[in-house]
Amino acid sequence: MYSQGSEGLLKQAREIQEPELQKFYSRLTKAFQAKELGHEAIDSLQRLRLILFATKYTRKLPAELQRKILQLLSSPVEHLQVLSSAVLRETLPLPGQELNCIEEGAGQLNSHAAALLLSQAASRADLSSLCAHLLRTLESRQSEALGHSLTHVLPVLNSILTHSPECLTEDHVILLSKKFVDWLRYASITQGGGATSGGFFAGPRSRQPAVVAELDGTVSGDFFTVLCVGQGFTDDQWMNVYSFSILRHWLLAYHSASGGNSTADADDRSEVDGSVVSMVSATSSSSRVLPPKERLREKAFQYCQRLIEQCDRKAQKKSDADLQKACLVEAVCILDCVCVEDPSLVYRTFPCIKALFGRLSSDLSFARVLLPIAQFYLNHGEMAAVDCDVVWKLVFGRFPAELFNDPFLAHELLRFLRLNLESLQQGVPDYTHFFPNLLKLLAWDSPALVDDFVDLLPSLVTAGTAVELLHTLLDLPCLSATLVLQLRSTCLPISEPSGRGLLSLDAFRSPSFRGLFLFLLRGEAGSGDTIDRLSTVHELLAEAADWPRVVHCAQVVPVLLHIYFNTVVKVADEQLFAHLILVILERSSLLLKVPRYVREIHRVFSCHLLKLCKRLPSLVVDQSRELLEFAGATANVYSREEVYTHVVWVLGEYLSVSCDSRCSVRLITSCFEALEAVLFEITSSSPPDGTACPAPRVITTLMSALAKLASRSHDLIPRVSLFLSKLRTVPRGGSVSWCSDEEDLASIVTRGEELWSLLKAPGVAQSVLSPPPHIAAARWHGDTNTAAPLQLRALTNLTLSQ
Repeated sequence: MYSQGSEGLLKQAREIQEPELQKFYSRLTKAFQAKELGHEAIDSLQRLRLILFATKYTRKLPAELQRKILQLLSSPVEHLQVLSSAVLRETLPLPGQELNCIEEGAGQLNSHAAALLLSQAASRADLSSLCAHLLRTLESRQSEALGHSLTHVLPVLNSILTHSPECLTEDHVILLSKKFVDWLRYASITQGGGATSGGFFAGPRSRQPAVVAELDGTVSGDFFTVLCVGQGFTDDQWMNVYSFSILRHWLLAYHSASGGNSTADADDRSEVDGSVVSMVSATSSSSRVLPPKERLREKAFQYCQRLIEQCDRKAQKKSDADLQKACLVEAVCILDCVCVEDPSLVYRTFPCIKALFGRLSSDLSFARVLLPIAQFYLNHGEMAAVDCDVVWKLVFGRFPAELFNDPFLAHELLRFLRLNLESLQQGVPDYTHFFPNLLKLLAWDSPALVDDFVDLLPSLVTAGTAVELLHTLLDLPCLSATLVLQLRSTCLPISEPSGRGLLSLDAFRSPSFRGLFLFLLRGEAGSGDTIDRLSTVHELLAEAADWPRVVHCAQVVPVLLHIYFNTVVKVADEQLFAHLILVILERSSLLLKVPRYVREIHRVFSCHLLKLCKRLPSLVVDQSRELLEFAGATANVYSREEVYTHVVWVLGEYLSVSCDSRCSVRLITSCFEALEAVLFEITSSSPPDGTACPAPRVITTLMSALAKLASRSHDLIPRVSLFLSKLRTVPRGGSVSWCSDEEDLASIVTRGEELWSLLKAPGVAQSVLSPPPHIAAARWHGDTNTAAPLQLRALTNLTLSQ
C-alpha cells in the first residue's frame, strides 16, 4: 500500500518515545515564536502531523504549542493554514477551549478554520454555541477586516443546517432570513476595487465607481444578481452570490429548525436594526410589514424572476452561457420551493414558467433546465389548471429517445422519477406507457442505472403493460445493441481492425430490416407485444453479443425479471397468468445468444413458473395443450433443460383432480404418453451430435412425473413399472450411451427402484407421491394436537423393540 520509504517514516513516527516527543514539542514551540516561519518550521509541522496521524490514539498537545498552532489558522500563507488544520484535527482540544479559536480570530475565519470547528464540535450544544457566535459575527458591521471572514460564515452554517438543523433556533432562523433579504435584494450595483471609468488621463480623483454589467455587455439597470459581471466585486456582492447558492437549501430546511420561544417574528417585522441598507429597504411599503420568513420568500421570488429575465440575454462567453443554464435550474427550483410554502405565489409565477418552457422546449441543450420546470408543472399544474401533456411528452418522450447517452441527464431524469413516483402514478397515469423509452437509459448504461430501475420497475408493471414489458426486458440486450448502431450509423462507416465491416450496421441501414429496428426503438407502448421475426433480429445482432455494453445490459436483466415477476402477481388476473406462461415457453428459445445470458434467463423462468403454478394450479389444465406440446418435444431436453425440467415437474405435480376438477383421465393419459415417449427416446439412444447427455435431474423428474400420473390412473401403472423394471437391469458400475457418469447413473437407478417399489402398492404410492395438502404442510408432523406424532413414536418403539 505504501512505498518502502513511506513505511519507514510511519514506523519511526509510531515508535517515537515520550521523552523525545516532549523535546520535539519544545523545539516546535520555540520555532513558532519567530516572526517569520521558514521552511524548517514547515518541515517540523509536517513531521508533527505525521507523528499524530501514525498512531491510533488521539494525542494532547501542550497548551502553549496548541495555541501557537491555532494562531497559524489565520496565517496569510495557505500552506500553513492547511497544515495547522490537519494537525489540530488529530489532537484533542484544550478543555474549555473547543470554540475559542473562532472567538479569538473571528476576523480571520477561513475555510480551513471553519472545517476544524465543525470537526471539533463534540455535541449539539457546541454546534448551537458556534451558530450563536457566527450569527453575532453576521450582525456586526462589515469592515475591511471582517469582509473576508463573512464569506466563510454561510458555508459553515450551511454545513450545520445539513447535518443538524435542530441546532438553529427560531431566533436564528428569523435573523438569517433577514440577512438573506439584505444580501439578495440590496447588494450594491457598483463594481468593486479595481474598476475605473477608463480614459488615458483618468487619475485617482477622476475615478468614478462603474456600474456592474449584464452578460451581454450592457449596463445593469436593476439590482445585483449572480449573473451580473464586473472587474471586481464588493463584499456585499459576494454575500449575494453565496446567499443565492444556499437559498434553496435554506428554504427547504429552515422549518426543521427547533422552535424556541421567540417573539421576534411578531414584534420585529422590519429589517435588521442599525443597518443603512435596512433603513432604505424599510421604505418599501409593500413588503416591510411582512414577517421575515414571508419577506424572504417575496425577495427570493423577485430575485429568481430577475435571473430568468437575465437569461434571455445572449452571453458573450460560453462559460457565461453555461452559468445561465445553471442559474435557470436553481431559479426554477427556488420558485418551486416558495410556491410550495406559499401557494398564493403560484398564480404570479406560472406565466413566467410557462413562457420559459415555451422558449426552451424546442432546444434539447436546455434539457437539464426543463426538468425543474417539469417538477414545477407536476407540483402546481393542477392548481393553475394548465394542460401538462406537452411537458410529459417532452420529458418522457424526446429526452430518453434523443439524449439516452447523456449520463447526467439520465441520472437527473431517473432521480426526478424516483422522487415523484407517487405523484406521477396519481397525476400522470400515462407515464407507464413510456417504459420503452425509459428503458433506453438502462440499455445504454446498465451498471450505473440498475439501482434506479430496481426502484422504478414495480411502478411500470400494470395489467395493461405486463406482457409487453416482459418482452421488452428480455429484448433489452437487443435494444442496447440497436442504440449503439443508431449512434454509429450517424458517423462514417465503422470497420473492424481486420477491415471487415459490421454486418449489423449494414442491416440497421437496410430498408428491408428497418421496421424491426424501429420497433426496438419505439417510444411508447401499445404497438405490439414483440416482433414476429424476432429470430431474424437475433441473427442480425449476433456479432453484438460480445460488445461490453450489451454484455453489461444482459447481466442486469435477470435481476429485473425477478422484480417484474414478484410485482406482476399483485396486479395480474388468471388470464394474464396464462399469457405469461405462454410467453415463458415461447421466449425460452428466443433470446440473444449473449454468454451466460440464456442460462440465467432459463433459471429465472423456471423459478417463477413454479411460483405461478403453485399460486394458481388450475393454470396447468388451462394451458395443458401448450405445456404438453413443450414437454413432448425431445429437443427441449437438450436446448432448454432448466425450463423443461420444471415444466415436467409442474405437469406431474398439478395435473390432478385434487388441483382442478376438470382434470380428466384422458388428459392424464395424454400427458403420460407424451412424457413416456420422451423418456424412452432419451434413454434408448445417444444424444444428438454436438450435445451433452441429458442431465440426471431431467430423467429422474420424468420418472417421478410418470409415477405420479400413474398413481392417479392405475391403468398406467403397468406401463411405467415395465420401464422401471428394465432400468433395474442396468449395471450400476457400468455406463450407457445416455449417461456418461457412473455416479449419476447409480442415482437414476436408485430413484427408479424407489418408484417401482412404491407403485407395487397403488394406494400408498398416491399418498406418498401426491399427498393431500394438510399432510404436505411443513409442520403437520410436529403438531402436538394431531395423532401423527403419537403414531410415529409408537412405530419407532416397535421397531426398536424388534
